[in-house]
Amino acid sequence: MTSVGANSLNECTSVEAIEGSRLAADNSSHLSAPTVEEDKDFPNSNEEEAEEVVIPEKPASAYVTVSIMCLCMAFGGFMSGWDTGTISGFVNQTDFLRRFGSYSHSKNTYYLSNVRTGLIVSIFNVGSAIGCLFLSKLGDIYGRCMGLIIVIIVYMVGIVIQIASVDKWYQYFIGRIIAGIGAGSISVLAPMLISETAPKHIRGTLLACWQLMVTFAIFLGYCTNYGTKTYSNSVQWRVPLGLCFAWAIIMIGGMMFVPESPRFLVQVKKPEQAKASFAKSNKLSVDDPAVIAEIDLLIAGVEAEEAMGTASWKELFSTKAKVFQRLSMTVMINSLQQLTGDNYFFYYGTTIFKSVGMTDSFETSIVLGIVNFASCFFSLYSVDKLGRRKCLLLGAATMTACMVIYASVGVTRLYPNGKDQPSSKGAGNCMIVFTCFYIFCFSCTWGPVCYVIISETFPLRVRSKCMSVATAANLLWGFLIGFFTPFITSAINFYYGYVFMGCLAFSYFYVFFFVPETKGLSLEEVDEMWMDGVLPWKSTSWIPASRRNADYDNEKLQHDEKPLYKRMF
Repeated sequence: MTSVGANSLNECTSVEAIEGSRLAADNSSHLSAPTVEEDKDFPNSNEEEAEEVVIPEKPASAYVTVSIMCLCMAFGGFMSGWDTGTISGFVNQTDFLRRFGSYSHSKNTYYLSNVRTGLIVSIFNVGSAIGCLFLSKLGDIYGRCMGLIIVIIVYMVGIVIQIASVDKWYQYFIGRIIAGIGAGSISVLAPMLISETAPKHIRGTLLACWQLMVTFAIFLGYCTNYGTKTYSNSVQWRVPLGLCFAWAIIMIGGMMFVPESPRFLVQVKKPEQAKASFAKSNKLSVDDPAVIAEIDLLIAGVEAEEAMGTASWKELFSTKAKVFQRLSMTVMINSLQQLTGDNYFFYYGTTIFKSVGMTDSFETSIVLGIVNFASCFFSLYSVDKLGRRKCLLLGAATMTACMVIYASVGVTRLYPNGKDQPSSKGAGNCMIVFTCFYIFCFSCTWGPVCYVIISETFPLRVRSKCMSVATAANLLWGFLIGFFTPFITSAINFYYGYVFMGCLAFSYFYVFFFVPETKGLSLEEVDEMWMDGVLPWKSTSWIPASRRNADYDNEKLQHDEKPLYKRMF
């Protein structure tokens, strides 16, 4: 969806758009399918001429405008990332413990019980899941941009309640729920808007910017905790919370320059505004043939979907349109993202590294934050260069190896003389090194790619509902891990790593058998692939109908010709 001229189109060229609109129209009951004779009227439909138009060398400047807009949307990841980075420090800060913890007379210190720690840390995810399922509907009613602004305000209300808490932990608890509702809605609407705005050639990269912002916020959160830990009053935790207002205001300010989703505007019967939005993103005039062709394609797709009736929650269980299959796949992928164990380190980083003998676990958390953030830059390249499937498969394999070593060293070498004796410094350092390797692998693969997959898998008419359910599944698993981790680690300590190792091994096989490749496809072509019933492990060689050449059979396309979309990045 970006371009600076008529020849550099967002989703496809004029010819591609015309043929794509004819293909989408074929699904509508009141539109007729194109005939062979009609194809003669499109002299550019042969492969050589179409390829010449589709794959021009575009300068980097062609994508600057839309990339900046998508970065403004991706900044919404700062809300969730900031919470993850700061809450792990809050539960270990003296003033926070004094205000919201219990007093131990035997140890003469304040502490948070496992139950209270688990609730305070993880309840944010419950609020986020509620926001995903309910408030994300605002994007379908008022538009993606206005919906985002509304839920950001909800997020700010939750922050006010937390900052105003004095000594009642349940007030702070309620504030985290409300802030979570806002942040959860952002995590649906922002990636959705990016997926509907970004060019298909770099859609994965721009969606990966969401995770980049999350990791950047986690890193800054760790740094802020380190900077405030020397204070003895509420500055320790109120200053980091107060900074949430800055992130919210920046997000709202950025949204003022972002045009509404062309797909949403077409859906609500505002084609002229859709043209203006698309033209603004791509620095084209409203009358440019590229703009007209793209909007015609979107109109044809929306009309075909509307011919099937109004989308309802019941339709999420439809197998005829492959909606249920897609929803099941994305729910599983988002659940497995949490079961990789990433938040085991992010939520309880400072607590974990105290147990491996670190004198200042806040410093170690900063190191992990740097690794996490820096690694995400690799994903901006890999997600569109390697593809979604390969990233997930590589990530599952490498993270499994890292988790095996981490857990094995923790179980067998960390306490050579018993847990009542000092831990082994060498074993502790080894565990930290492989934790860094693990985070590097996660941030390059499963961290960003899961958001990419859920944002580009569903048809427009059910996209918001399906994305909300898939994201809610991710957040609910985050709650379960955040809540139960203190109990589990108290019972089995580093054996917990073997649980995540088993989940990672399972995720490798699940991705291989159930997750198709969507790299280089427009959202309409992704829908076509699902409707064609393409097997996931064969999806890398699948070619959309609008790009197939009648002179070649499928065998020649798969073996003698490199698939067209593999040359489009």
